[in-house]
Amino acid sequence: MNEPDHSILWGLAESGDPNALAQLVELAADGGDLSDLRRLADLGSSDATDVLVELAGERGDLDELRRLAELGSSDAIDVLIELTSE
Repeated sequence: MNEPDHSILWGLAESGDPNALAQLVELAADGGDLSDLRRLADLGSSDATDVLVELAGERGDLDELRRLAELGSSDAIDVLIELTSE
């Protein structure tokens, strides 16, 4: 996807377009783009939060899991517990 298309998707997502939001989550997840996933999660995407939890868990990124847990992600709490009890 070229930059103008990407910018258009972001504009739509920030305006509340659920299809644009879903597309951006998919693109960010496929590329492992944590920055975009964080931004999408901040826009309210639970799918982006889920992907962040999954990636952080796979990478053993306890700081990211703690950040997500502090924002209310029960999945992040579960993964933190699992990783720290091993």
